[in-house]
Amino acid sequence: MRRVLTPLLPGLLLTVALATAGFWLADLAWVKSTLHVSALLLVILIGMLWKSVLPEPPAVIPGIRLAQRPILRWAVAGLGLRLSIAELWKIGGPALVVVIFSTFAALLFGWWIARRLGVSEKLALLLGVGGAICGASAVVAADTVVQGERRDSALAMGVITLLGTAGIVLYPLLAHTLGMREFVYGVWDGASLHEMAQVVAAASGVSNEAVRVATVVKLARISLLAPVVLYLGWSLRHRHLEAGKAKVAPVPWFLVLFVLFAGLNSTGLIPAAWLDLVRRGDLWLLCVGMAGVGLQTGFSDLRQAGMRPIVAGALQWALLSTLAYGLATWLCR
Repeated sequence: MRRVLTPLLPGLLLTVALATAGFWLADLAWVKSTLHVSALLLVILIGMLWKSVLPEPPAVIPGIRLAQRPILRWAVAGLGLRLSIAELWKIGGPALVVVIFSTFAALLFGWWIARRLGVSEKLALLLGVGGAICGASAVVAADTVVQGERRDSALAMGVITLLGTAGIVLYPLLAHTLGMREFVYGVWDGASLHEMAQVVAAASGVSNEAVRVATVVKLARISLLAPVVLYLGWSLRHRHLEAGKAKVAPVPWFLVLFVLFAGLNSTGLIPAAWLDLVRRGDLWLLCVGMAGVGLQTGFSDLRQAGMRPIVAGALQWALLSTLAYGLATWLCR
């Protein structure tokens, strides 16, 4: 056990330190009243700045990857404790229409525009799935059948992190500028931002109600990952291109846990004081995971691949965001 834990400690301690710093800064009264930024945003920006200014030594990489993947996934699963079955029911059919229509429109457009811009086919597929559905998790799941170059999945994740981080800043500003209702904003946020953690970060800059709505809408969007990945595998094999057998389940395991935790929360068996404590701890774990994401995505790394993947991802996101906003304001009044 000691041999397993020792290589992980340096990177894990670094992500914990950055997460704690962001967590503490976000709680300052001045930050809350003036900047209106969440702990998640502060942490990922600190991590990306660290990566850009002080590239991490090899000794911290295993621990950073632990934070970026398993810890972040567990933290996202823990968000289920903020929801109940009644809240899932409350979202209603109109929000589901927003999710399904905007997601598949963005998926098809993303694949098309990436190829038009000269992005390689496998990178275009990964960018499209990641941008339309659920970011890095979608890239990982899709890559099990697309089997792109190692650089392809890393680049797709980098583009998604860059755009999603910009969304964390822009979405709350737009919400206040446009005077959006909390429910409409939550639907728009959950239907158009990339990662679950980014969705939560952007929603937390508005209200707790926006967080609840956005998380449920994002859950509905993530559920579309399985049929999309299955279609990709069938399509690539049908066209006699290389496609491997999926090495991971198309449905992310944290999605299953998310639903189970929501079901547990729905029973009302957890005392309110304990629930608040667990939710607070889960937010801190989200910060640890987002520190790992930031530390793996320096600003300079994205320049190496040129602008085409970034432009393709940005155009797909622009379409998805615009379409989801229009549908949400029309259907979810």
